[in-house]
Amino acid sequence: MERMKHGDVLYLDHAATSPLRPQAREAMAPYRDYRDGDYYGNPSGSHSVSRRAKNALEEAREQIAALLGARPLEIVFTGGGTESDNLAVKGSAFAGGGRRGVTVTPVEHEAVLAAARFCRDRGCPLTMAEVDGAGRVDPARFASSVTADAGVASVMASNNETGVEQPLAETAAAVRAAHPSVAVHTDAVQGFVSRSMDVGELGVDMLTLSAHKFGGPPGTGILYVRDGVPLEPLLHGGGQELGRRSGTHNVPGAVGTAAAMQAAEDERDDFRARVSRERDEFERVLTSRLPEAVVTGADVPRAVQISHVRIPGVRNETLLARLDRAGAAASAASACQSGAAAVSHVLTAMGLTPAAARECLRFSFGWSTRPGEGREAARVVAEQAEALR
Repeated sequence: MERMKHGDVLYLDHAATSPLRPQAREAMAPYRDYRDGDYYGNPSGSHSVSRRAKNALEEAREQIAALLGARPLEIVFTGGGTESDNLAVKGSAFAGGGRRGVTVTPVEHEAVLAAARFCRDRGCPLTMAEVDGAGRVDPARFASSVTADAGVASVMASNNETGVEQPLAETAAAVRAAHPSVAVHTDAVQGFVSRSMDVGELGVDMLTLSAHKFGGPPGTGILYVRDGVPLEPLLHGGGQELGRRSGTHNVPGAVGTAAAMQAAEDERDDFRARVSRERDEFERVLTSRLPEAVVTGADVPRAVQISHVRIPGVRNETLLARLDRAGAAASAASACQSGAAAVSHVLTAMGLTPAAARECLRFSFGWSTRPGEGREAARVVAEQAEALR
């Protein structure tokens, strides 16, 4: 069976990063390679070389805005999802020189949680909303945890570890009904991978994307900021991005991001059908071989590309090492934490004991996943888990 390989590796870690889409590679080439005739200008300049770069940047901004149902000036280019999350949380909390409150869930990406703790340590009230055993919020209860003087309430679209989806539109509507002045932010880094994100339909004021999750270039992020939402910048300097994010623009990154987003949207139906088929086959075969294996969030809405599994009696670090030697790449948690010994904060918030959390692994599929890889992945995982037992 022919399969998509990274060298000789069966790649099951798309949630950490996904291969660059050919559409993005092609779109970036004239702005990245710097050969004779390529567009290498600084878009902040005034001469013809800079204007070509500026035109490319603004065309990418317009394309991204259209895909999100936003206006071009509501799109802020950043250096990645972490920066976008920090700008949304810190920028809202400290807008206008104030110290406004922050409400988050305990299952957010660490970029959101660390930004929220930073704000707390500098005088901003922090509220941690409750989640259920699947890691989901109740919209009404989440809204009730938000205070009237808060600056931002943040709830992710799809969890980056478990794939569990939040009732985002309902939660945003509940917050808006209770506290119209509070900005609602969502980390949609994993969400956009498998479903469309229309900011009007979601009812959010800010939305974070990271290009390398859906086949765009690493080091490029997006923050949608609804017009009129006050935001204190993290970076000060030349005043780019309407003063919201200073710094010379990454034109190749912006162009590649727009191309990858368009490809993801164009292939959305095929992606969902194909990837969910491989994910479901992976889980079916794995649980038939290992009946004791537990799929996280199996009875709630999940992103089609992520399978989070607990295999009782098998330490995840040991199994990951065996999988690596067997030619399969997966992860134990978020890529930002996978090298750490600490237990996943997401699983802790969901009520798992430290011992149970250390038996969990994340397997994630993506645009380059080929037919049959789900079954092959299940075979490899089952064989290595059985060998450990």
